[in-house]
Amino acid sequence: MARKRSVTLTDGELRLMRVLWHRGEGTVADVVGGLPRKPAVAYNTVQTLLRILETKGYVGHDKRGRAFVYKPLIDQRAARRTALSHLLKGFFDDSPSLLVLNVLDDERIDQKELKRLRDLIEAAEES
Repeated sequence: MARKRSVTLTDGELRLMRVLWHRGEGTVADVVGGLPRKPAVAYNTVQTLLRILETKGYVGHDKRGRAFVYKPLIDQRAARRTALSHLLKGFFDDSPSLLVLNVLDDERIDQKELKRLRDLIEAAEES
């Protein structure tokens, strides 16, 4: 049975999106060049992942000469929201507070981050 295609980004797709968000646009070769050298990713793999990202609606392309130039259609903030929504629904019963409580219980958070969280909560309460 074929695997259901995810609407969220896989780790490999996210790596490519980071390059495109940083560059603004790029050909397959540009994206390959913008990736870390280790682990190396083949040109054909990047080309395939860009096509998948286009199918998912994350990137679009223009044809310039013989090359396809890909550009992000969704900014990083929107991608984060999509991923977070998927995470909330799948693992935390669609409860942001359960997610935050889980992070606070399981992760070491320094005082600076805790203050930032308090400030964000206070700002949210005031609005």
